[in-house]
Amino acid sequence: MSDDLTPDSVPKPPEPQEQKAEDQAPPEFQMSEQEAERALDVFRQEQNLVVGSMAGLVAAVSGAAVWAGVTVLTEYQIGWIAVGLGFLVGIAMRTMGKGIDQVFGVVGAMLALLGCVLGNVLTIAWYISAQTGASLLSVLTELDIELMIELITETFQVMDILFYGLALYFGYKYSFRQLTLDDFNRALGRSM
Repeated sequence: MSDDLTPDSVPKPPEPQEQKAEDQAPPEFQMSEQEAERALDVFRQEQNLVVGSMAGLVAAVSGAAVWAGVTVLTEYQIGWIAVGLGFLVGIAMRTMGKGIDQVFGVVGAMLALLGCVLGNVLTIAWYISAQTGASLLSVLTELDIELMIELITETFQVMDILFYGLALYFGYKYSFRQLTLDDFNRALGRSM
Protein backbone atom coordinates (compact mmCIF):
# COMPACT_ATOMS: atom_id res chain seq x y z
CA MET A 1 0.00 0.00 0.00
CA SER A 2 1.38 3.35 -0.89
CA ASP A 3 1.32 6.45 1.26
CA ASP A 4 0.06 8.37 -1.71
CA LEU A 5 -2.87 10.66 -0.71
CA THR A 6 -4.48 11.31 -4.02
CA PRO A 7 -8.25 11.83 -4.17
CA ASP A 8 -8.69 8.27 -5.38
CA SER A 9 -6.74 6.76 -2.53
CA VAL A 10 -8.35 8.70 0.35
CA PRO A 11 -10.83 6.54 2.28
CA LYS A 12 -14.38 7.59 1.58
CA PRO A 13 -17.12 7.79 4.20
CA PRO A 14 -19.81 5.14 3.88
CA GLU A 15 -22.77 5.97 1.69
CA PRO A 16 -25.79 7.11 3.68
CA GLN A 17 -28.24 4.27 4.03
CA GLU A 18 -31.92 4.60 3.36
CA GLN A 19 -33.96 5.73 6.34
CA LYS A 20 -35.57 3.00 8.34
CA ALA A 21 -39.32 2.71 8.02
CA GLU A 22 -39.80 3.81 11.65
CA ASP A 23 -37.85 7.05 11.00
CA GLN A 24 -39.93 8.00 7.97
CA ALA A 25 -42.93 10.24 8.34
CA PRO A 26 -46.25 8.46 7.97
CA PRO A 27 -47.99 8.97 4.67
CA GLU A 28 -50.45 11.83 4.65
CA PHE A 29 -53.96 10.76 5.60
CA GLN A 30 -56.51 11.45 2.90
CA MET A 31 -60.19 10.77 2.66
CA SER A 32 -63.02 11.89 0.46
CA GLU A 33 -65.96 13.90 1.67
CA GLN A 34 -68.13 10.77 1.51
CA GLU A 35 -65.63 8.83 3.63
CA ALA A 36 -65.53 11.65 6.17
CA GLU A 37 -69.34 11.61 6.43
CA ARG A 38 -69.33 7.83 6.76
CA ALA A 39 -66.74 7.99 9.56
CA LEU A 40 -68.70 10.72 11.38
CA ASP A 41 -71.83 8.57 11.16
CA VAL A 42 -69.92 5.75 12.87
CA PHE A 43 -68.71 8.12 15.59
CA ARG A 44 -72.23 9.47 16.14
CA GLN A 45 -73.52 5.92 16.58
CA GLU A 46 -70.88 5.34 19.27
CA GLN A 47 -71.68 8.47 21.27
CA ASN A 48 -74.06 8.30 24.24
CA LEU A 49 -75.30 11.55 25.77
CA VAL A 50 -77.15 9.89 28.66
CA VAL A 51 -74.14 7.87 29.84
CA GLY A 52 -71.83 10.85 29.34
CA SER A 53 -74.18 13.13 31.28
CA MET A 54 -74.46 10.67 34.16
CA ALA A 55 -70.67 10.40 34.35
CA GLY A 56 -70.41 14.19 34.17
CA LEU A 57 -72.96 14.56 36.97
CA VAL A 58 -71.02 12.16 39.19
CA ALA A 59 -67.85 14.15 38.44
CA ALA A 60 -69.64 17.45 39.20
CA VAL A 61 -70.95 16.20 42.56
CA SER A 62 -67.54 14.73 43.45
CA GLY A 63 -65.82 17.97 42.45
CA ALA A 64 -68.34 19.96 44.50
CA ALA A 65 -67.57 17.83 47.56
CA VAL A 66 -63.84 18.41 47.07
CA TRP A 67 -64.45 22.15 46.58
CA ALA A 68 -66.46 22.34 49.81
CA GLY A 69 -64.01 20.16 51.73
CA VAL A 70 -60.99 22.24 50.72
CA THR A 71 -62.86 25.47 51.49
CA VAL A 72 -63.90 24.24 54.94
CA LEU A 73 -60.42 22.89 55.77
CA THR A 74 -58.51 25.95 54.58
CA GLU A 75 -61.22 28.47 55.50
CA TYR A 76 -60.52 30.01 52.13
CA GLN A 77 -62.25 29.51 48.81
CA ILE A 78 -59.66 28.43 46.29
CA GLY A 79 -61.22 29.30 42.97
CA TRP A 80 -58.74 27.30 40.93
CA ILE A 81 -60.58 24.20 42.08
CA ALA A 82 -63.26 25.32 39.61
CA VAL A 83 -60.78 24.73 36.80
CA GLY A 84 -60.13 21.21 38.05
CA LEU A 85 -63.84 20.63 38.46
CA GLY A 86 -64.51 21.72 34.85
CA PHE A 87 -61.68 19.52 33.63
CA LEU A 88 -62.96 16.54 35.65
CA VAL A 89 -66.50 16.93 34.31
CA GLY A 90 -65.23 17.29 30.75
CA ILE A 91 -63.02 14.21 30.95
CA ALA A 92 -65.90 12.17 32.42
CA MET A 93 -68.19 13.34 29.61
CA ARG A 94 -65.54 12.55 26.97
CA THR A 95 -64.62 9.14 28.33
CA MET A 96 -68.09 7.82 28.91
CA GLY A 97 -70.09 9.74 26.31
CA LYS A 98 -67.64 9.59 23.39
CA GLY A 99 -69.37 12.64 21.98
CA ILE A 100 -68.49 14.60 18.89
CA ASP A 101 -71.63 16.78 18.73
CA GLN A 102 -71.77 20.24 20.29
CA VAL A 103 -74.44 19.19 22.80
CA PHE A 104 -71.75 17.25 24.71
CA GLY A 105 -69.78 20.43 25.30
CA VAL A 106 -72.86 22.39 26.35
CA VAL A 107 -73.90 19.68 28.83
CA GLY A 108 -70.32 19.45 30.12
CA ALA A 109 -70.19 23.22 30.67
CA MET A 110 -73.55 23.27 32.47
CA LEU A 111 -72.56 20.36 34.71
CA ALA A 112 -69.28 22.10 35.55
CA LEU A 113 -71.19 25.23 36.54
CA LEU A 114 -73.62 23.11 38.57
CA GLY A 115 -70.64 21.56 40.37
CA CYS A 116 -69.27 25.00 41.27
CA VAL A 117 -72.62 26.22 42.60
CA LEU A 118 -73.15 22.97 44.49
CA GLY A 119 -69.67 23.32 46.01
CA ASN A 120 -70.62 26.76 47.31
CA VAL A 121 -73.96 25.47 48.63
CA LEU A 122 -72.23 22.60 50.47
CA THR A 123 -69.74 25.04 51.97
CA ILE A 124 -72.48 27.39 53.16
CA ALA A 125 -74.49 24.47 54.55
CA TRP A 126 -71.45 23.24 56.48
CA TYR A 127 -70.92 26.67 58.07
CA ILE A 128 -74.62 26.88 59.00
CA SER A 129 -74.37 23.38 60.46
CA ALA A 130 -71.30 24.31 62.48
CA GLN A 131 -72.94 27.48 63.86
CA THR A 132 -76.32 25.96 64.68
CA GLY A 133 -75.26 22.48 65.79
CA ALA A 134 -77.67 20.91 63.29
CA SER A 135 -76.44 18.07 61.12
CA LEU A 136 -75.23 18.89 57.63
CA LEU A 137 -77.90 16.65 56.14
CA SER A 138 -80.70 18.42 58.00
CA VAL A 139 -79.39 21.82 56.90
CA LEU A 140 -79.24 20.64 53.28
CA THR A 141 -82.77 19.24 53.38
CA GLU A 142 -84.16 22.47 54.84
CA LEU A 143 -82.58 24.68 52.19
CA ASP A 144 -85.03 25.66 49.50
CA ILE A 145 -84.15 27.18 46.13
CA GLU A 146 -84.94 30.75 47.18
CA LEU A 147 -82.77 30.51 50.29
CA MET A 148 -79.91 28.90 48.33
CA ILE A 149 -80.01 31.68 45.75
CA GLU A 150 -80.04 34.30 48.51
CA LEU A 151 -77.08 32.68 50.31
CA ILE A 152 -75.07 32.28 47.12
CA THR A 153 -75.80 35.90 46.17
CA GLU A 154 -74.63 37.12 49.58
CA THR A 155 -71.38 35.17 49.42
CA PHE A 156 -70.72 35.88 45.73
CA GLN A 157 -67.45 37.67 44.88
CA VAL A 158 -66.36 39.23 41.59
CA MET A 159 -63.56 36.67 41.23
CA ASP A 160 -66.23 33.94 41.16
CA ILE A 161 -67.14 35.13 37.65
CA LEU A 162 -63.62 34.31 36.45
CA PHE A 163 -63.53 30.89 38.06
CA TYR A 164 -67.06 29.96 37.02
CA GLY A 165 -66.15 31.05 33.51
CA LEU A 166 -63.05 28.84 33.57
CA ALA A 167 -65.11 25.90 34.82
CA LEU A 168 -67.58 26.47 31.97
CA TYR A 169 -64.72 26.66 29.45
CA PHE A 170 -62.96 23.48 30.61
CA GLY A 171 -66.25 21.62 31.03
CA TYR A 172 -67.08 22.49 27.42
CA LYS A 173 -63.64 21.98 25.88
CA TYR A 174 -62.82 18.59 27.36
CA SER A 175 -66.26 17.02 26.80
CA PHE A 176 -65.52 16.12 23.18
CA ARG A 177 -64.01 12.88 21.99
CA GLN A 178 -60.49 13.25 20.64
CA LEU A 179 -60.46 11.48 17.28
CA THR A 180 -57.25 9.92 16.03
CA LEU A 181 -56.08 8.61 12.69
CA ASP A 182 -56.65 5.08 14.01
CA ASP A 183 -60.27 5.99 14.84
CA PHE A 184 -60.88 7.12 11.27
CA ASN A 185 -59.17 4.06 9.83
CA ARG A 186 -61.28 1.79 12.07
CA ALA A 187 -64.50 3.64 11.16
CA LEU A 188 -63.70 3.32 7.45
CA GLY A 189 -62.64 -0.32 7.72
CA ARG A 190 -59.10 0.43 6.58
CA SER A 191 -56.23 -1.78 7.67
CA MET A 192 -53.76 -0.12 9.96
